[in-house]
Amino acid sequence: MELVLVRHGQSEWNRLNLFTGWHDVGLSEQGRREAAECGRILLSEGYDFDVCYTSYLKRAIHTLNIILEEMDRDWLPVVKNWRLNERHYGALQGLNKAETAEKYGDEQVKIWRRSYDTPPPELTEDDPRNPRHQAQYRYEEKPLLPLTESLAITVDRVVPYFREVMEPEIREGKRLLVSSHGNTLRALVKYFDNLSEAEIMEVNIPTGVPLVYSFDKHFRVTGKKYLGDPEAIQARTASAESVGKTGGK
Repeated sequence: MELVLVRHGQSEWNRLNLFTGWHDVGLSEQGRREAAECGRILLSEGYDFDVCYTSYLKRAIHTLNIILEEMDRDWLPVVKNWRLNERHYGALQGLNKAETAEKYGDEQVKIWRRSYDTPPPELTEDDPRNPRHQAQYRYEEKPLLPLTESLAITVDRVVPYFREVMEPEIREGKRLLVSSHGNTLRALVKYFDNLSEAEIMEVNIPTGVPLVYSFDKHFRVTGKKYLGDPEAIQARTASAESVGKTGGK
């Protein structure tokens, strides 16, 4: 049994050095190229899928669409769910990372970004960035939608969704592709690899690179690998580490 995870390509707000979180920003040109390359790699390696999962955020949706176009699999069913959204960065969303560090201090911003269980300041109910007022979430149960999140809170929504929805499909033999976000995928990596809170904070996932997990019949991890050129993967991982130290995805 296998599962393929892909972190979306570079977004416009990544490029502009802004905290992103749940803000629905599109891919940069580099991000589109990364997604296309990801699709070509999956095709050349002989991968095929039965169902795809992604978030409500268009940078992950567009990444998936580009991958499927490259693979000539545009017709595959796609499931979208907010529980696969990026970690919510609360009141930091939309702020410049450098300016935020100047305002609050490097140490405080580092705590918000790199601690496991300390969330940034939350949005107020009347803030236009509040997802409870946004069209994407009009059919969702509003009290469940976050106004800020730590990585711990993100894990608590991502892992149950995986166990309840995706894992049964994998056990049935379906081949799943997940296009999501840095912290969402870190939540799954923590769960699959049984990492500690300290260990997961050191994990950085490169953009647009397929990450393949293999499982035995008891759903224990038997293998894990990135697909693609090792030097390119190393360069993108280093880029992800740099972004992770300064601000949100």
